Amino acid sequence: MNGSQNTLRGLATEVLSQTSPHKKVEKSFEVANKWLIDNILIGDSTPPLEPGRPDRPILCSPRELPKRSTGIKGRIALIHAITHIEFNAINLAWDIIARFSHTSLNRTYYNDWVTVAIDETNHFKFLSNRLLQLDSSYGDLPAHNGLWEAAKDTSNNLLARLAVVPMTLEARALDTAISTARRLQRAGDDETARLLEIVYRDEIKHVAVGCKWFKLICKTIDKNPVSEYKRIIRQNYRGALKGPFNHTARHLAGFTTDFYDWKN
Repeated sequence: MNGSQNTLRGLATEVLSQTSPHKKVEKSFEVANKWLIDNILIGDSTPPLEPGRPDRPILCSPRELPKRSTGIKGRIALIHAITHIEFNAINLAWDIIARFSHTSLNRTYYNDWVTVAIDETNHFKFLSNRLLQLDSSYGDLPAHNGLWEAAKDTSNNLLARLAVVPMTLEARALDTAISTARRLQRAGDDETARLLEIVYRDEIKHVAVGCKWFKLICKTIDKNPVSEYKRIIRQNYRGALKGPFNHTARHLAGFTTDFYDWKN
């Protein structure tokens, strides 16, 4: 194995390249353990613009997706959609490790994102298993690729990636996960509701990691984080920031109202 392949960023690229969900999960945990236990070097890499993915699910536009509801078919559609988000989230966590280097980044940065990658891998694993319990599986339904499209659009700018992906798109999970879990409980699906509550708690930490590094990098380049976030969102985010917002969860993540609740 050459030097670049035995470093965190080189191995992160190997995770991204896996097409099989099972192998991606396996490789994700393997690389995380190498970083946390074996103390491998950070290294360098050239990650692919598109990550490896299986032939299924078929990708389509959001309006072509099956309807989500609390009936059995609707619940499967909901869980499948979230499972696909978590599959993309595995790729996003390893991509932000493999793709970006910056003078202000250190082992703490990479440790933070490896920890996020472990969580996202666990989410995908237990949601995939939940689909199997409901006589379905990941890939049985179509899915959309909006989250990864946002990653591609910000592939040359770490601040933009942090602003658009964890601080904006992933923060939406903080706004919706608990209400979705409550609807599932009312429909009698306590198990899926329990899993979504785990995702919710972990996503607070993930948004916090994004906010933390956005603010730290802004400090190193003498930029006001709030003003810089608004500038980036105006330039890079398609659509408007719309509530309702879970202010409590966002504030726990360090994502205070002055960042996102603005009119102009």
